[in-house]
Amino acid sequence: MDTKRYSNIMKALSHPHRLELFLEIAKCQEKDFENSECLISEITKCFKIGAPTISHHLKELSNVGLIITEKKGKFLVARVNKEILDELGSLFKDTEL
Repeated sequence: MDTKRYSNIMKALSHPHRLELFLEIAKCQEKDFENSECLISEITKCFKIGAPTISHHLKELSNVGLIITEKKGKFLVARVNKEILDELGSLFKDTEL
């Protein structure tokens, strides 16, 4: 088990703005999780923080693998990395208490 990696993922989600961004991106994908992307410019309208701060938080989420971002023309789109979610789910499911 790579506890350092999991710790970094949890740390990324521990910031309120990053958690909100992650949840908003996931919400965009609710209907068709495998094939949908979220337009970042639309999400940023929900937040009362500047674009540089949002960019920083997106980078942190991307660095730990929670989201995948991609430029499409002049727009930035993001989607949740389902593999990481499945991995985290297994981590907690398989942990014996």
